Amino acid sequence: MDKPLAISMGEPAGVGPDLILALYAKRVELDLPEFCVFGHADLLKARAARLGLDIEIATVGAPGTNAAFATALPVSHVEGLVPDNPGQTSPLSAAAVIRSIEAAVEATMTGECRGLVTGPIHKAALYNAGFRHPGHTEFLAELCAMGGKPRLPVMMLAHGGLRAVPVTIHVPIRAVPDLLTKQLIVDTIKVLAHDLKQRFGIANPQIGVAGLNPHAGEGGAIGREDLEIVGPAVAQLQFEGIGVEGPLPADTLFYPAHWARYDAVVAMYHDQALIPIKTVAFEEAVNVTLGLPIVRTSPDHGTAFDLAGTGRASYASFLAAIRMADAMTANQ
Repeated sequence: MDKPLAISMGEPAGVGPDLILALYAKRVELDLPEFCVFGHADLLKARAARLGLDIEIATVGAPGTNAAFATALPVSHVEGLVPDNPGQTSPLSAAAVIRSIEAAVEATMTGECRGLVTGPIHKAALYNAGFRHPGHTEFLAELCAMGGKPRLPVMMLAHGGLRAVPVTIHVPIRAVPDLLTKQLIVDTIKVLAHDLKQRFGIANPQIGVAGLNPHAGEGGAIGREDLEIVGPAVAQLQFEGIGVEGPLPADTLFYPAHWARYDAVVAMYHDQALIPIKTVAFEEAVNVTLGLPIVRTSPDHGTAFDLAGTGRASYASFLAAIRMADAMTANQ
């Protein structure tokens, strides 16, 4: 716990740098754990000045040299051309954004940092720099593979005791039934159950599984996927001793009183999981990547270009992401 958390700066034209700076400015009031930012030092200095924040930036050679955290924001500098143009993405900064993520992951994998919190990125701005992943989650899985086969990354959105996991993530809705397999559901829930124990300290996790179709298919009357894919996956997991129930109708499963019966709920596709969590905790939910050898959290929002550089963006979700990474590393 004496190591800092790593924070990647995210898209420079977005609110990521703003929120990191705002949180550092209130580090004492909020009783924040130490962290080191992986990003462009000059961009952070310029953004602090734009926001009227009197913050000293200390460029550090190694993330663990955080003795100055009380008086200066430690930044592991990433080279590149990174203009301070809030709301306006630039192809000049894309390589630095990618490198900041790579460096933060590397520092966490080697133990220089104890956990990773990532600032929001804008994928479209990164594609010309060689970014080829559907999202942050898949990129992190490849980086953590260390040259081997990438692990199965599992996205979880969390707020307090409410947790939601989509089995399929960044794919078109029409592709979901074809991508959904018994093995994918089994593998996803095994990762979830493992990390609920190891990262969250839940000794005997109880997991609810939503059906794909309305009313969980009504015994095959409204689609056969729940009968032929989801149900058998749940049966196998139960046979292996994992506390899981389903398939359950999604329209009632996410009612807060029902949701709270489970340590996590697994949904079959992206919006089936994310709409409920964002409805109950739009500004405070946290995105967690399970199945990695490191702890990774992120605020559950995008770059919010319209708020970048204004000082009006809420840091609630970013704060929650830092607190969750802090708590999860304490459970390791």
